[in-house]
Amino acid sequence: MTLDVRRLGPDDPEAVTAASRALGAEAFGAMPPGATPPPMPAPGSWPDGVGMWATFDAADPDPADGSPRMVARVRTHDYTSWWGGAAVPTCGFAGVVVAAEHRGRGHLAELLRRSLGEAAAAGAAVSTLFPTAPGIYRGFGYELVTSFDTVELPASELAGVRPAPSVTVRRARPGDLPALTAAYDAWASQQNGPLTRRGPLFAEETLLDDVTGVSLAETDGPDGPRVVGYAAWQRGTGYGADRVLEVEDLVAVTPDAARALWRVVGSFSSVTGRVRLHTSDPDTARLVLPSLAWQRVESHPYMLRLLDVPGALVPRTFAVDGEATFAVTGDRLGLVDGTWRLRVADGVAEVEATTSTTAPVLTVAGLSLLYAGAQGPANLRVAGHLEGPTTHDALLAAWFGGRQVHVRDYF
Repeated sequence: MTLDVRRLGPDDPEAVTAASRALGAEAFGAMPPGATPPPMPAPGSWPDGVGMWATFDAADPDPADGSPRMVARVRTHDYTSWWGGAAVPTCGFAGVVVAAEHRGRGHLAELLRRSLGEAAAAGAAVSTLFPTAPGIYRGFGYELVTSFDTVELPASELAGVRPAPSVTVRRARPGDLPALTAAYDAWASQQNGPLTRRGPLFAEETLLDDVTGVSLAETDGPDGPRVVGYAAWQRGTGYGADRVLEVEDLVAVTPDAARALWRVVGSFSSVTGRVRLHTSDPDTARLVLPSLAWQRVESHPYMLRLLDVPGALVPRTFAVDGEATFAVTGDRLGLVDGTWRLRVADGVAEVEATTSTTAPVLTVAGLSLLYAGAQGPANLRVAGHLEGPTTHDALLAAWFGGRQVHVRDYF
């Protein structure tokens, strides 16, 4: 074959950037007329936290200049995300495109090997993505652990939300950004999956700049008012039963905070017919809302795989001490296969490679599901992702269960 797989960078000519954009438009749809395309790297520069890999085929030259044509490309994002109470280095995988005439030729396998191998070498312990074709990624050890959902409910249904006398609400100001970040961290660190919203791909100012308003919930604390939640919302245009209030983000760390914020959202019921929320369902909001008129209108599956077993497990906190050995097999990328001993003492984990002929065996996808807490050992056995002795199944369930898998950012 005449394929060249390489990482793109600031020294690439502008024609390479144009080819990447054209390939993306071909796969995901062209920008609407008049829309502004997202910024691309200028010659001589490259954005922090973003990597781009591409495959060029010399046998399929570009008709413009005869150079090898770009036939596939992927983009990686440097993130950290919360798993088991720890901020774990994460490679977000996105922008996967293969030219129509080259699909089915195995181009994605080499792009995954090269890009994820580099990410793992740089310290990323897990990788996540929003797939358009989940079956393709399952072959590489990714598995569905949750989804990023858009839900709607009638604004009028929020009129029955009980008052929250212990909480006051007010409009957020720029000086509140640290408190809003702290509220998000308090919520996100108790889940599995949310991005930490730290690093070069996040600018905290956007929380206030890209929405109509951010309403925050406060309660009395020993040192004065304490922010216990916020709702970032977009009013939209017009008024009437067909209008929608968009809630971009709603975070609450107490039930009264949730009720107070939903009452703010519901106060728009006289001018908007529906409320649209971006979340992962089931959202805990459903536990404080009086109505079950909650409709999922859009859903983006979210998949996970591990890149480094010790790097993914050691940072986590564990509620139960113990020791278990397990094997992982079938990794097409050659990153996590092997036999591993996980030992937890006083909540602190140690992981080492070992040998055993009697250890239970996980597929890479099974390891991903177990790590996320999306499926326990019993279900993994039913699905064929875990085989062998059941001696440590209860311990594995206790180690990895108990946290909801939840995401709030689409990339």
